[in-house]
Amino acid sequence: MFIEERHQEILRILSEKGRISNSEIQEIFQVSYDSAKRDLRLLEEQGLLKRTHGGAIPARQIGGNAIRNLSPDERVVNVKENYLAIAKEAVKAIEENDVVYITNASIGFLMAQNIGEVACTVVTNSISIAEELRKKENVTVILAGGEMQANGCFYDSFALSLINRLRFDKCFVTSACLSVKFGLSIQKSRSVELTNAVINNSKTVYGLYPVEKIGFDSVISICSANKLDFLITDSESSEDDLTAFEELGIKIKIAE
Repeated sequence: MFIEERHQEILRILSEKGRISNSEIQEIFQVSYDSAKRDLRLLEEQGLLKRTHGGAIPARQIGGNAIRNLSPDERVVNVKENYLAIAKEAVKAIEENDVVYITNASIGFLMAQNIGEVACTVVTNSISIAEELRKKENVTVILAGGEMQANGCFYDSFALSLINRLRFDKCFVTSACLSVKFGLSIQKSRSVELTNAVINNSKTVYGLYPVEKIGFDSVISICSANKLDFLITDSESSEDDLTAFEELGIKIKIAE
């Protein structure tokens, strides 16, 4: 098999499975570990995939309106293991009597599902996350409301006015992408101002980013990456990416 044919087959497997490891490439194509790594490096240089720790995932594609209009609970019908692991790692950081903000993304809904017995106050701008937390007697819920969007969340001046009146011990945020150069980025501007207000009003900022979101840039930058105090990610994130974030002063937590 020519190298070009092998590369096409690697991309086909990536398209079908969503990821591929160096060891799989070695086994399928009977090549060395160094050859497998070189294949992925060459394909990454062409913008056709993103290398991870031990393999690769497809190049990031900017999502469409369909996913943006789904509520957090609707997005987690099929829970990804790494998203769940990050959510479980994040809730460990919540301490007695903390006031925290939880992102309105699907990973925030997973946090709400897995929050422990610690007494705390949670602020959210998502109806579905507030409804999930309503079931927990140890959690006081503050809903930042206003004009509701199709996804059951609030981003307008009413929600922003409440956020600006609050101070958080910790906030847990995410976005479409995260990179060293472009920072936290997103497809649409509707949540930019609210996210910045949350970050600016928080003592400690946690970024929740699975490997699929790291090292890519979306359309609009929310803020620089060094606004994060902690980055919680999964074990497949590349060492090069994580080292670059550490050089910005961001502490890394790996969810197993």
